[in-house]
Amino acid sequence: MNIGIVCYPTFGGSGVVATELGKALARQNHKVHFISYQQPARLDFFSENLFYHEVMISKYPLFDFPPYETALTSKLVDVVQFEKLDLLHVHYAIPHASAAVLAKQILRQKGINIPVITTLHGTDITLVGKDKTFEPVVTYSINESDIVTTVSQSLKEETYEHFAITKDIAVVPNFIDFERFAKKKKDHFRKAISPFDEPIIAHTSNFRKVKRVEDVMHIFGKILETRPAKLLMIGDGPERANAEQLSRELNTCDHVRFLGKQEAIEEILSVCDLFLLTSENESFGLAALEAMACEVPVISTNAGGIPEVNIQGVTGFLRNVGDVEGMAEDALKLLNDPAMLKQFKHNALKQARNFDIINILPQYIDLYNQALESIQI
Repeated sequence: MNIGIVCYPTFGGSGVVATELGKALARQNHKVHFISYQQPARLDFFSENLFYHEVMISKYPLFDFPPYETALTSKLVDVVQFEKLDLLHVHYAIPHASAAVLAKQILRQKGINIPVITTLHGTDITLVGKDKTFEPVVTYSINESDIVTTVSQSLKEETYEHFAITKDIAVVPNFIDFERFAKKKKDHFRKAISPFDEPIIAHTSNFRKVKRVEDVMHIFGKILETRPAKLLMIGDGPERANAEQLSRELNTCDHVRFLGKQEAIEEILSVCDLFLLTSENESFGLAALEAMACEVPVISTNAGGIPEVNIQGVTGFLRNVGDVEGMAEDALKLLNDPAMLKQFKHNALKQARNFDIINILPQYIDLYNQALESIQI
């Protein structure tokens, strides 16, 4: 197949999943064309089956804001025509699905019928889509897509709850590539971070308010009241400064490292003992899955699709949003019981294998074939 993938090029979950999916498809000899305003962060190599098309935005004095959706639509029409794409797979409703649906209508007038597969990832439904300014466009774009998927059962239910959706929605969970995400031997790295073999705790996010990174700092502060430990804060974003300031106020600075954005996250996770995910909402919890693939148990909230990944009392523990006392208690329960921690590490890896890309990729290919068959009827 000759596939167009539209995604945000950032470190966010939707961009990561879209890019990894495209790379996996390319390895199976499908041709994959990424279409975005910037090269995706995880598109770190090229092959004969991978292509990148940049969306250029003209800056006319008439516009206060560059018309990205219009530029994207035009680019999709161009790439579909001249690269002879078989289908478009767009990740995130706004503006990707709406642009793809409009491109599909334009192409139909040119005698080209191209199916659109839309994957909803979370905040396009839970945050952006609920804004009444966007709701009509989100609803229309979803209903006009040929195939619609969500990354969790929780997100599927929420989509039906908040929008007048007439389409069937398939649940295709996020995935992990075990060729990359697996525990690696990094003893020297662990020794540098934890010279006295204190347990290492990690948190990864884009440091937005929804991630509640200040909760991470409070949980870690309570852990330090009982036993020594180290905390690695991976990522960057608007709430980083607040988290750093809170670390100073809690007097935990000597035990916390802010690492910023990292490419080789799997190498860092490989030396960790516990992962904290304190989000107010998560459609899936890809960061937790990446940790589990590296044999790291998860202490998390029970928001959104997280319980579909992190199994209570098996791969970690779940608490209500904001329950820092409970999450600290659960963390200490594991850290103070080496046998339990070892078992949970084993369980985390076993659960993560259910989301191996080897199992998920065929589900997307089946949906692609369904979409292609539907336009031939």
